[in-house]
Amino acid sequence: MLPLSGLRVIEIAQNLSGPYAGEILATLGADVLKIERPGGDDARFWGPPFVAGAATAFHTVNRNKRSRVLDLRQEADRAQLHLLIAGADVLVQNLRPGALDALGFGAAALRAAHPRLIYCSLWAFGAAGPMRLEPGYEPMVQAFAGLFGLNGSAESPPARVGVPVLDLGTGLWAALGCLAALLRRATTGEGAVVDTSLLETALGWMSVPFAAFAATGAVPPRHRTGNPKLVVFEALPTADGELVVGAANDRLFGRLAHALGRPDWAADPRLADNAGRVAHRGELIPAIAAIMAAQPSAHWAARLRAAGVPFAPINDLSHLPDDPQVAALGILQAIPGLPLATIGLPLSLDGERPQMRSPAPLLPKEVP
Repeated sequence: MLPLSGLRVIEIAQNLSGPYAGEILATLGADVLKIERPGGDDARFWGPPFVAGAATAFHTVNRNKRSRVLDLRQEADRAQLHLLIAGADVLVQNLRPGALDALGFGAAALRAAHPRLIYCSLWAFGAAGPMRLEPGYEPMVQAFAGLFGLNGSAESPPARVGVPVLDLGTGLWAALGCLAALLRRATTGEGAVVDTSLLETALGWMSVPFAAFAATGAVPPRHRTGNPKLVVFEALPTADGELVVGAANDRLFGRLAHALGRPDWAADPRLADNAGRVAHRGELIPAIAAIMAAQPSAHWAARLRAAGVPFAPINDLSHLPDDPQVAALGILQAIPGLPLATIGLPLSLDGERPQMRSPAPLLPKEVP
């Protein structure tokens, strides 16, 4: 039995963040009923590509759910939603700030009526502060929080992180908050209001570079593949490509030095610790690059593997379906009834990964 079997969730959410929170709960066994307005979740139309009449993004974050269309401008449909919420354990919503409050479905009203309810909201900029009522999408919040400023190379303009790390990360925090609140409710009998936001997720991801800034007052420089605080820890050229090399401590640097045929580097007091290697990055990295550029990736892969130095090729998505490591994890899963493979939940329980039980719901034709 899945761990959340018997849990009832109402999802009044669209796009990515809220639906991803619902999808996590659904894949772990909860009965998630997605409430859609007439016309459906905007993400149904975020294509091409489309499969079975909906965008692949919609399929990805709405698996294992049921759906119902309700027009909350109509009194009869609001009454239906009140009945559904009365039997629910969790409500997840990410509508524009104030939208549900105006309809009588805000956190304060529903928690007063249903003391055991977990009411979870996902915002753009947070539940408090001067920007709390502002809408926002992933790129705006990435830019606002500083992620753009740390992404890309020193020679290029700031760049967006290419995957929706804030939408999906906020969905993950929302699901975690719901589970924590449910655990507390098992002891106290009381529900909770759970709030998270894309901005809070972004600031969480920025915690390590921010700590460096707080200590020094200097904004960390952008680096295409590396880390300003670690050497050697970046992509290096080979005769036919690049390998990302991670000699992130003194022991690994010594192994790398021997694998490169430069054991003298391991004994050089200037390079004895990471601080020294960072100080001499400007001469050390070009010297390593010159050595590695003389042989193909396969040559260096063999030497680095034998030396126990972490490394990886730079791949694109096309390698995933045939990669033996990815296959061994069993994380690529076919959506039942659809010609679409997708990535499953990134965790296993007792050695078993929760499976896709049903595809994303079709949009009901009529308001029930």
